[in-house]
Amino acid sequence: MSASKLKIAMHPNLKLGLHWGGTALAIVGIVFVALRLRDYGTEIDFTRFDVTAWSVMMGLTMIYGLSSLMLALAWRDLLQQFGVSASRRWAIKIYGISQIARYVPGNIFHLTGRQAMGMSAGIPGWPLAKSAVWELGLISITGGLFGLLVMPLIVQGLPVEVGTVGFVVVMAIVAVLLWRFISPLVARAFGWYAVFLTLSGLLFVGLLELLVENPVHGGLPWLSLLGAYVLAWLIGLVTPGAPAGLGVRELVLLFLLKGVVGEADLLLAIVLGRLVTVAGDVVFFTIASLNYHLLKE
Repeated sequence: MSASKLKIAMHPNLKLGLHWGGTALAIVGIVFVALRLRDYGTEIDFTRFDVTAWSVMMGLTMIYGLSSLMLALAWRDLLQQFGVSASRRWAIKIYGISQIARYVPGNIFHLTGRQAMGMSAGIPGWPLAKSAVWELGLISITGGLFGLLVMPLIVQGLPVEVGTVGFVVVMAIVAVLLWRFISPLVARAFGWYAVFLTLSGLLFVGLLELLVENPVHGGLPWLSLLGAYVLAWLIGLVTPGAPAGLGVRELVLLFLLKGVVGEADLLLAIVLGRLVTVAGDVVFFTIASLNYHLLKE
């Protein structure tokens, strides 16, 4: 058997191994968080959640659901980059309805569903496939840049201002390079992803501010917390077999923020953050579904 044929024969096994490895990591993360919650059960005071607190959480849920519209708009820009002209309402409809499938184990069904729905609407398969690959690559690059905000948590003595300035400068350079050497459409998609991830991180910081009364080290370093959330989100996104990064995101956050926030408060924020994002995805799905019925009329 030639080397090329051997490579092709091993490819499905490699994919299967990555899938099951990611699934195992997700399960480990879920079990770990559940065990830690059990250990801290007596320290978590649910009586702090009054009507105002729950109202704030509902507001965060709505913000997350509406911010997901930016993902659909970024996808529309990528489709246009590959020669497919689509309306905003159509892009929101297809993206929002298919996106809910990311909670199905495997972490690929939202992509396959979007491909099928797009092709059934008469869109050629190749531009749809390319847009999915570019989406994953571009959002991974964008999320990875948020890691600069996390550096002060990893490198002792590094000022938060250094990470912040580095983040802003690198983001601006990447945006200019994309605009100049690829296209304004891709640069705009990069911008949509950057705003979406920033809002997602701010929602997590908002939950922490709601929960934490006495931070471990003075005031909360909210920019570093924002970056930590986005980085954990990204690792969950690219982990095969973990539906919506379930378990993986939580495990990474516990690792990055240990010693910054009290673990009992951090665990509760992580669990509530997951509830907010899941409910927000349902809000986005509802918007897309309503949009679908409007388009049919």
